[in-house]
Amino acid sequence: MSSSSSSQPQWIYDVFINFRGGDTRRDFVSHLYCALSNAGVNTFFDDENLLKGTPLEELTRAIEASQIAIVVFSETYTESTWCLTELQKIIDCNESYGQIVVPIFHGVEPSILRNPKGRFREALEAAAKKKFSEEHREYGLSRWKNVLKKAANFSGWDVKNHRNTAKLVKDIVEDILTKLDYALLSITEFPVGLESRVQEVVGIIENQSAKVCTIGIWGMGGSGKTTMAKAIYNQIHRRFNDKSFIENIREVSETYGRGHVHLQEKLLSDVLKTKVKIHSVGMGTTVIENRLSKKKVFIVLDDVNDFGQLKDLCGNRKWFGKESVIIITTRDLHLLDLLKVDYVYKMEEMDKNESLELFSWHAFREAKPREDFDELARNVVAYCAGLPLALEVLGSYLIERTKKDWESVLLKLEKIPNDQVQEKLRISFDGLCDDMEKDIFLDVCCFFIGKDKADVIEILNGCGLHADIGITVLIERSLLKVEKDNKLGMHQLLRDMGREIICESSRKDPGKRSRLWFHEDVLDVLTKNTGTETIEGLALKLHFIGKDCFKAYAFEEMKKLRLLQLDHVQLTGNYGYLSKQLRWVCWKGFPSKYIPKKFFLEGAVVIDLKHSNLQLFWKEPQILRWLKILNLSHSKYLTLTPDFSKLPNLEKLILKDCPRLCKVV
Repeated sequence: MSSSSSSQPQWIYDVFINFRGGDTRRDFVSHLYCALSNAGVNTFFDDENLLKGTPLEELTRAIEASQIAIVVFSETYTESTWCLTELQKIIDCNESYGQIVVPIFHGVEPSILRNPKGRFREALEAAAKKKFSEEHREYGLSRWKNVLKKAANFSGWDVKNHRNTAKLVKDIVEDILTKLDYALLSITEFPVGLESRVQEVVGIIENQSAKVCTIGIWGMGGSGKTTMAKAIYNQIHRRFNDKSFIENIREVSETYGRGHVHLQEKLLSDVLKTKVKIHSVGMGTTVIENRLSKKKVFIVLDDVNDFGQLKDLCGNRKWFGKESVIIITTRDLHLLDLLKVDYVYKMEEMDKNESLELFSWHAFREAKPREDFDELARNVVAYCAGLPLALEVLGSYLIERTKKDWESVLLKLEKIPNDQVQEKLRISFDGLCDDMEKDIFLDVCCFFIGKDKADVIEILNGCGLHADIGITVLIERSLLKVEKDNKLGMHQLLRDMGREIICESSRKDPGKRSRLWFHEDVLDVLTKNTGTETIEGLALKLHFIGKDCFKAYAFEEMKKLRLLQLDHVQLTGNYGYLSKQLRWVCWKGFPSKYIPKKFFLEGAVVIDLKHSNLQLFWKEPQILRWLKILNLSHSKYLTLTPDFSKLPNLEKLILKDCPRLCKVV
């Protein structure tokens, strides 16, 4: 079987069923189709249209757009030129791009397909006589024999070997589900001890009654709640046509001023499979109830930390249809009690054997520690107290280290109480080779999670941080990861640990910290003008809800500011107060019609002014010799581009959705 991703079509159907209607439609194929549909498998079943005469061209397109072709061979299968023509197309699709073929032998032996004889052969020859002209008949018959033989050689199901048809249909559906190529959620590389825990929760779900089933997954940070939820989702999501996995709810709620509305939009858009816009929380709950109350949904709400989040997303079971399943991960058991969930699964610490295996996979790339490191490994595992994240981070940090390095780490661990998880994780941070790697880690913690890796490297290189090797080291140490679409990711505990390191430098005066990202801290500094030269990065997101207008001179003392992220922030006064060290300017909704003359951007590497009010980029051009990325997308009033002769090193220009743009300079 050959496969070519370049020629593979976009899937429209999961399964196409090829069958001889008179033999099997009313019993076996109908039951199979219903079972597949109930399992959430999008199946092309030409029952009604077959009677009317569906055009062959339409059937051909359906075959091409299906991941799997089920071929039901029956006694009179070869009487149908239609079935044989479809089979030819199915085999072509298999050989062209690897379409999966699953034969089912219903009252006919596979050997008859490989070597047609008797009535089966006579019917095949009669079909060829009907289908082909005399000069092409032998060739056509030969091709049909060839595809029948190929189809018979695929692994499939023989009905006569199964006494219980219902059980056979169930087994076929389960087999199809394992073959389908769904977009699964990414989970841990080494899922030690995960399967048994997942099966326990799946068993609870399978034993639910017709009511809505709510399950809470509760445990301390880093205990594997999100990994558990993703693994459960991967295993059972195919049973639901309507589903949503909402990750990092705590972070979304803290980051966005309209966090609960944003979450409601995400839930509705996922389930309804179309973009939904909500203007208020009240409107959101009404839409959820009205649109989802008849649907059997599967929803996962990850990292909930406030009851308001649950109240606005799943506050009433009547909002969802029968047999719906809602899974919630949280550190706060009280939230699950308030919601009165049906079952709470507590994430227990890993036992000694599981912990040692997980640690060993990360530290030695084997299931057991090396013999000469066995005692040291067991000591490290003991200090991790069964916490998966600590085992992963410390294991990745210690890989290929000397015994002396291991002993040094153990000495550090002895000074840190077992319940202070962030301090344990900080060992990996403290072990970074130089301050540049630490600065990269802290910058990503505060500003670049979810950002494109290549863009971040450009920005941080512009700050003199050698990010190419620095980010590689952080990924190797499990302090960073690269997620879908080359986006940088970081476990939230590691993010919190990095941010805590910054806060420790000035607990009471945020203006003396190196980086500001927390909404209230930034408002305090800009309102009271308490910023200092210590500040290197600042982010403030208002998202249309704020009416505050800040004075530019609030930035006067931030002379080392190199990273600036503002969303719909109004700034008045002399832009000359802004730092001359800016390397990244991300200002969504930039308020001015053009960049003010005194806004010094000559050191900028990336300028991102999406959704700006710019009519022209500038009146008096600057030479931006270091600028590599310029994003002016969704600038509705922009009429002409900047003078590119002033941007000698520009590598990426984004001008998406600039409807008034009419001149390139």
